[in-house]
Formats: sequence, structure tokens, C-alpha cells
Amino acid sequence: MQSKIFLYSVIGGAIITLFTGLISNNPSMLIGAMRYGYPFSWLIRLIIAPQYFPWRVDLTNLIVDIVIWSVVVGIIIFLASYFRSRF
Repeated sequence: MQSKIFLYSVIGGAIITLFTGLISNNPSMLIGAMRYGYPFSWLIRLIIAPQYFPWRVDLTNLIVDIVIWSVVVGIIIFLASYFRSRF
């Protein structure tokens, strides 16, 4: 049961992280790039001088976001299974 919760939480965390890549997360003083992802911006689109490919991925923030959302999903799954078995 523990491995199922872990697996589902990691998959759910990765899916939520990818969906948060659609949410703009720009600091007001930053000009020249659009940042996406929540709570940490992990996807960056260069506006000024994009060179060849304007999209950049901050791998550290991506992994941290996946971990954060996996913990959230894991807690929700654990609580749902706990209350389901209780009632």
C-alpha cells in the first residue's frame, strides 16, 4: 500500500507541476523573460534576445516543484484512504 501511495503521489506531483507550467509567475521588476510554474518558476521564455530557442527549463526548480506537489498529493491520498477506511 505504501508503494502505491508513493507512486501515485509522484505521478500526480509531476502532472500538477506540468500544469503549473501554464501559470505565469513573473516578478514585477524582471524584464526580458516570462517565467512559468508555481510555486517556483521552472519554465522560462526569453523575450529579449531569445537566440535560437527561447524556452529554458530550470531543472532544480522543476525537481523541487515535483517534490512539493508530490508531498501535497501524497497527503491528500493518505487522508482520503484513511477516511475511506474509517467510515
